Amino acid sequence: MAEIIQKDGTWVFDGDALRLTPGRDKNVSLLRRELGELLVPLAALAGISFEQGKKSGRLRLRLRDGADPLLHATGGRLTEPHDPYQLSVEPDRYGVAEYFVDEVRNALLLDRVPSGPVDAYLLPGPSVPRSVSAGDGVASFDGEAVRLEWRWQAEEAKSAAGPRTLPLADIVAVQWRPSEGGANGHLRFTVRAAPNKVPPKYDPNAVELWGFKKDPLMALVAAAVQARLPHPTARPAPGDSRAADETAALSPAPAPAAEDDHDALLRRLRELGELHRSGVLTDEEFALAKQAVLKRM
Repeated sequence: MAEIIQKDGTWVFDGDALRLTPGRDKNVSLLRRELGELLVPLAALAGISFEQGKKSGRLRLRLRDGADPLLHATGGRLTEPHDPYQLSVEPDRYGVAEYFVDEVRNALLLDRVPSGPVDAYLLPGPSVPRSVSAGDGVASFDGEAVRLEWRWQAEEAKSAAGPRTLPLADIVAVQWRPSEGGANGHLRFTVRAAPNKVPPKYDPNAVELWGFKKDPLMALVAAAVQARLPHPTARPAPGDSRAADETAALSPAPAPAAEDDHDALLRRLRELGELHRSGVLTDEEFALAKQAVLKRM
């Protein structure tokens, strides 16, 4: 058995799995504390590394693609200090960290664990029920349905429609993105037969995030939902329209065929009209957008 204990957390390897326990230090992120202890089977690992630094080092786990619903839902955008697969190591424990890495690497070699992607989640995802308030809304998930409620800062397109309940059976994909480079983040649910081309600020199936402390906690809601959706690389069974819909939602959209600019603008006007009738765009927003299109025509 190999073990390393730090203020940032404790990692223990027993030959079959790694037990990652967040520390109680004040610098440990809220997300890691809420996520709690993780048990990572050896089969979920693609590798491990240790990087030394002047003030501290860092242990890093690399998981196989598709093994963890949290990494899939966040698109790998969880960074330190929120990444549960990183551990800050003090200089006087560098030797212990190197020994820990050697033990895990030897086990990976002996068990001949492949580093390629998997077609089933090897970690269960965050526990439920779970509810987080951040950005312009509150997202709750009880294992069967997602409920979205709007805070007073939400746009009228959302608040006027009231709370939304999305049954798990209707959700084909979920995505969490942090605020980056001045752009707001979001928690977005792709729902069957509902377009998601609207910006998160106006999308009734998305919570817009503004870069505050609780934003990363929305990633736990995303991961809890993702863990209960069909695995993105699993082949859909014959007649399984749900899996097919999710595959389509996660696949890049085909490039549009070349068309006359005038026809494209007319199509845009129809789209704006639909968004206005459905309540996504207010009267003022619709008028401004329509005017901009007409000027181009």
